[in-house]
Amino acid sequence: MFLINGREQDSLAASDRATQFGDGCFTTARIRDGKICLLPAHLRRLQDACEKLLLPFSQWTELQHEMTAMAAGQNSGVLKVILSRGSGGRGYSPSNCREATRILSVSPYPTHYERWRTEGITLALSPVRLGRNPMLAGIKHLNRLEQVLIRSHLEQTNADEALVLDSEGWVTECCAANLFWRKENVVYTPRLDQAGVNGIMRQFCLQSLAQSPFQVVEVYAREDALMQADEMVICNALMPVIPVRACGDKLMFARSLFDFLAPLCEHPN
Repeated sequence: MFLINGREQDSLAASDRATQFGDGCFTTARIRDGKICLLPAHLRRLQDACEKLLLPFSQWTELQHEMTAMAAGQNSGVLKVILSRGSGGRGYSPSNCREATRILSVSPYPTHYERWRTEGITLALSPVRLGRNPMLAGIKHLNRLEQVLIRSHLEQTNADEALVLDSEGWVTECCAANLFWRKENVVYTPRLDQAGVNGIMRQFCLQSLAQSPFQVVEVYAREDALMQADEMVICNALMPVIPVRACGDKLMFARSLFDFLAPLCEHPN
């Protein structure tokens, strides 16, 4: 089911800048018992992205109403919201754009996440590296070709997810998730001021860990730092937290970080 600018339809103008230039942003939220998990955080993400992209979207009340209405009655599912600059002109200039486009859709919840939570996942190093760009780092914009290539290469392996570095070789994220690793009582996560997506669940985990016995550090780290870790987890707004049982040839069995985060992230406030 798609809702475009408040109307139930599944077609978009070919002139929309989402298709012409990837000019917009999006968020993907978990629906649980008819409600959107971490709804305020998803709205803030879209607002922050619009501000960074100079995208003049103002219909926040209508958008929130549409989001909650689409989630109502859904026991479980995935809500995706896309905001584009809309249509206007052939070239790059946004000066002729009159109204932003909002696109909402609901799809089934991924069934394999439950198995992943129980069994853990494997990570494989991706040959695709993320470009560094501090102006776009952190936000979930519509330019996802890097992730498409990462996923395409991942599907040629037996791994469940990809370990992704940036163009300078720093550990950044996974294809569709953020990353934490623990060495003794210290929990590390990559700094995302140059590349990567600052995910909703990553933010929630950082807030939760700030009130935990763990020490938390955001770092630039090389791949070999992960090989020294006692434990790794990945997270996104849908999973929400998954343990890593193997990263390349490195096997991991500890789950104290996962055991701390999983109950909190499954029912976030």
